[in-house]
Amino acid sequence: MSSSDIFIGETIGTAILILLGGGVVAAVVLKASKARNAGWLAITFGWGFAVLTAVYTSAPLSGAHLNPAVTLSLALKKNGIDWSDVPIYWGGQVLGAMIGAALVWVAYYGQFHAHLTDKEIVGGPGAEATKAVEAREAAAGPVLGVFSTGPEIRNAVQNLATEIIGTFVLVIAVLTQGLNDGGKGLGTLGAMITALVVVGIGLSLGGPTGYAINPARDLGPRIVHALLPLPNKGGSDWGYAWVPVVGPLIGAAIAAGVYNVAFV
Repeated sequence: MSSSDIFIGETIGTAILILLGGGVVAAVVLKASKARNAGWLAITFGWGFAVLTAVYTSAPLSGAHLNPAVTLSLALKKNGIDWSDVPIYWGGQVLGAMIGAALVWVAYYGQFHAHLTDKEIVGGPGAEATKAVEAREAAAGPVLGVFSTGPEIRNAVQNLATEIIGTFVLVIAVLTQGLNDGGKGLGTLGAMITALVVVGIGLSLGGPTGYAINPARDLGPRIVHALLPLPNKGGSDWGYAWVPVVGPLIGAAIAAGVYNVAFV
């Protein structure tokens, strides 16, 4: 596959992944959405269907990595992809994630406005917030969860470990369950299995951190959150942003190492 195919495929696929994945979060949490309060099951299955759709769409062009952690593992895997292709995959993934996040904002424009101007959510003019609320909103604004992940308990060691473990499960499944297209990436035959693995990770391991398990999925939309003209949006929680980037890359590297030792 050519460099242009890789970049275009990853950009389109990751944009679809984030549009549908971020979209289900917006549907569940934003005011005036028909799916509001549908719950964690809706979110986990929505992300699974997002993976399914994105993989089927982009696999013919790029092999459908859609995730810098998956790309890293396939570069570390014996007889895997060329290292020279890694920056191309990563660039397409981050750009696609940003495009997908921006499209979520467009699709839910009215809901974002209604949510972020609701006095019960952001407080009225002159309302005195406690220091705890101010600190929390500065770290993570009221709609940041639509764009990126955050921990329920802020403990860097635990949060990092959770992302490492979750990504390890994803990547070892990708590497061992026949999901590779000629050893280069995810093929369409494995799309359903991969989607179900993502649902399983969300149900079992998603509670502590929101299961980023994908650096581009978290970083690209977080950048978009910081740039979008959303009223009362609060902070983008850059102090936490390194965890869903570093954790998945470590988990992927460990999974590739286990695969090379145990399965090759």
